[in-house]
Amino acid sequence: MTEIKRLNAANLAGLGSEIRRPDFNPSTLLPGIMHLGIGAFHRAHMAFHTQRAINNDPANAAWGIRGVSFRSPAIRDTLADQDYLYALSSRENENEELEIIGTVRDVIFTGDGPGICPALIGDETTKIVSMTITEKGYCHDPATGQLDETHSGIVADLKNINQPTTAIGAIVQGLRLRRDAHGGPVTLLSCDNLPSNGAMLERIIRRYTELADPSLISWMDDTVSFPKCMVDRIVPATTNDDRVHIEKALGLRDQSPVIAEAFSQWVIEDNFKAGRPSWENAGVEMVGEVEDYETMKLRLLNGPHSASAYLGYLAGFETVSDLMSHEVFPKFLRRMMDEEINPGLSVPVGVNIEAYKSSVLERFANRALAHRTHQIAMDGSQKLPQRLLGSVRSALKNNLPLDCLALSVAAWMRYVTGIDEQGKTIEVSDPLASELASIAETSTGDIAKLVENYLHVSEIFENDLPQSKKFKDAVTKALESLTNKGALQSVADYARK
Repeated sequence: MTEIKRLNAANLAGLGSEIRRPDFNPSTLLPGIMHLGIGAFHRAHMAFHTQRAINNDPANAAWGIRGVSFRSPAIRDTLADQDYLYALSSRENENEELEIIGTVRDVIFTGDGPGICPALIGDETTKIVSMTITEKGYCHDPATGQLDETHSGIVADLKNINQPTTAIGAIVQGLRLRRDAHGGPVTLLSCDNLPSNGAMLERIIRRYTELADPSLISWMDDTVSFPKCMVDRIVPATTNDDRVHIEKALGLRDQSPVIAEAFSQWVIEDNFKAGRPSWENAGVEMVGEVEDYETMKLRLLNGPHSASAYLGYLAGFETVSDLMSHEVFPKFLRRMMDEEINPGLSVPVGVNIEAYKSSVLERFANRALAHRTHQIAMDGSQKLPQRLLGSVRSALKNNLPLDCLALSVAAWMRYVTGIDEQGKTIEVSDPLASELASIAETSTGDIAKLVENYLHVSEIFENDLPQSKKFKDAVTKALESLTNKGALQSVADYARK
């Protein structure tokens, strides 16, 4: 039996010319960028665009990425065995483009020592600290966007600021070390799906700093920038079938390939204190203001994506592309976008909003992406405020219909009860899972009571939405439909309204 060699720098030369590959050794790169959260989404986006910037302009060749894993050493160990190289498969239906990405310099695991991450943030060679740590990594109240000062990780970090365990604590400790070592300016770049993510990160960091070391504030004001950005690319979880496919295509074993859609958009506020790669030469839009792009994406892409996840899972669809093959889902999503979301948006200048909405539905229908509804449904309590409830508030303010939005919120409520339409257990992955399950249990099958109790989870709905009779009535009616008719028939009914 022929041994399949693993993907690494020594074996790159054996790849065919149709496979793009870096013409540099990642071990020669200065890190420059330190990225917190070295998951597939980051490697399909920042690492990808940085790779393109280097390919298109040799002046970028010194920029590299040092990844940071907070959860497990597995990604570090896997990528280290491959010289931090991996294959990126960009897919659109039957079409696939493979590329070897080599911009990751190394990966550290914070479990090896709480001082490692702050020390590297404090190092003067680190010019950008970027992050995709998911909504819950910010240790904030998703309804208000403020630091959650009761968060167990934050409470522990404030008791021992020199050995933080959260990303927020590590960043601030790193900034303290950088100030003390006269390490110079640095940029903190949030790439997560949060409204005004740069401003939110700054607000959270500033509040933690006020509690941990107020003397750092004035130095931060002069030395640290927090640009906003909007990142848009669908990146499903990699499966073993994907690994087998990549191995056959490359003739090399890649234990950590990344699968993504062909579409990729990155819009960044050009506010960098210590330089950056020339990402504009790699298709990145460097702009003065990002918020309208962020809001458009959160409400017209992420909102319908979450709606598809909850309604699709309840209706028995495993992937988003599966549910998009049923005619009622595209009609439902288009109605929600056209009548309930779009009229309340401020559209960025130059954007063809009708073409954008159509492209969203086309991307959801991409048959090459097995993006599981259960994966998208994770951490809903952290995602709903940004993805769906912002549109709900806009609809209420502008006297717009909100039936489809209400059905989407009701589907989340039905999902987090932990029981599907067949009476089977749903594995709910959410920071508030136990509280949400307890609410379902105490509501004893009373739909109006269940809605009332869920709406009073202030971390999600704040204090205003429970007071809106229009919203409460719409969600109650929608949950009654889901309970009595099921998700598929409910989607069909609401698509026709």
